[in-house]
Amino acid sequence: MSYSREAWSQLKNLKCDDIIGALEKDGWRQDRQRGSARAYYHSSGRRVSIYYHPKKTYGRKLLKEVLDDIGWTEADLRRLKLIR
Repeated sequence: MSYSREAWSQLKNLKCDDIIGALEKDGWRQDRQRGSARAYYHSSGRRVSIYYHPKKTYGRKLLKEVLDDIGWTEADLRRLKLIR
């Protein structure tokens, strides 16, 4: 996925808790946790691993990989109120 420059400027400040909260709003459920890695699954069969570190932000590369694995578009990010 590619996001606009405006979206990236808002996404770079997202904390791990924000992403997990949005995942749960979008119908994802936590499957298991091993250390700091949490596995989430969606009813459509998609799976994603999130590295949970409270109150931390992700680096640009890891954030892009997580969002690509989740498969959210900019419209989804707006719907979930992660960006304006």
